[in-house]
Order: sequence, then structure tokens, then C-alpha cells
Amino acid sequence: MATPPLCDFGWKAPDFSLKGVDGATHSLDSLRGAKGTVIVFMCQHCPYVKAILDPLIADAAALRALGVNTIGINANDAVAYPEDSFENMVRMAEAKRLSFPYLHDETQGVARAYDAICTPDFFGFNSNLELQYRGRLDASRTSPVPGARRDLLEAMTGVAETGRGPAEQIASMGCTIKWKSAA
Repeated sequence: MATPPLCDFGWKAPDFSLKGVDGATHSLDSLRGAKGTVIVFMCQHCPYVKAILDPLIADAAALRALGVNTIGINANDAVAYPEDSFENMVRMAEAKRLSFPYLHDETQGVARAYDAICTPDFFGFNSNLELQYRGRLDASRTSPVPGARRDLLEAMTGVAETGRGPAEQIASMGCTIKWKSAA
């Protein structure tokens, strides 16, 4: 289990160019929202991601209506964790009808640039791609918490309206990013 650090307000989102489950290559600039962008490092095997996936899909759709786009990125080592392979990313995206782009960070360079710690790890940016939220989706851990406060949705709704995230944030929790062994 891992927990990311607190929000570094104003930190600028590094650009990227990654292959999506749709087969196309996408950049941050091509996917960013007019009023904000959520980047979530996620995967298929992690019980923490599995527990929040359905609410995340719903929240991403609600945020999109406010001008905030969500981008999922899988950086896990698929050799050591075959469930996290690109092919399984495509299968899961189709089965769950993901409401947002899901990208493959095969080299893990994007995860390193963002200093991603765990799955799920949420980064919420304002319209200027300045970090405003580094918290959790909700109180769920490895099983959903019915009726839980929607931390990410509330925070990013505020970011869409004001450009600023909440001062109080509760860090996400999840499985560590599965880094490739150094060769």
C-alpha cells in the first residue's frame, strides 16, 4: 500500500504523448479540459482501482459536463503484472465503457515525470494545467463505501468554478506503481 504526498499547488503538468486504448496517440494538450483536467494513474489488477472504477466513470462524466476532462494512464510493468497489459487495458475499457481516454505509459516516463506513487493516484489541474488537487476519489479503499463523500468530484467542481482546489485534501491510497526492474 502507498500514499502520495499532499498537493503541490501550482505545479505545472508535464506534457506527454501516449497510445490510447482507441489505438491513437494522444497528448495532454489534445485531451485537456477547458476548465480543468484530472489525470489518474490506474490499472486493471489493483483492488483499490477496482473498488472505485464505477464511481470514477460516473464522476468523470459529471466533470466532463463542467468542462473538466479525465485521463486514465496505466504505467504498470505488464511483464510482471500481465493483467495490466495493453490488451487487457482495451478489454477493460470496452467492458466498463470507460467515459474517458485510457492511455498506456509503456516506458513509465510519464509516471516518473508526475512522480506517481500508487494506483489510483489523482492529479487535478485547473485550466492553466496548474495542480490544484492531489487527493482521493472518496473514502473507498478495497471495497466501495456506499454514500461516501465525493472528494474528487467536489474538489474539481470547485476548480472548474474558481480555478483553485480545496486547502484540505485527503491523500489517495492504493497499490504501489509496479516499476520495471532496472536493466
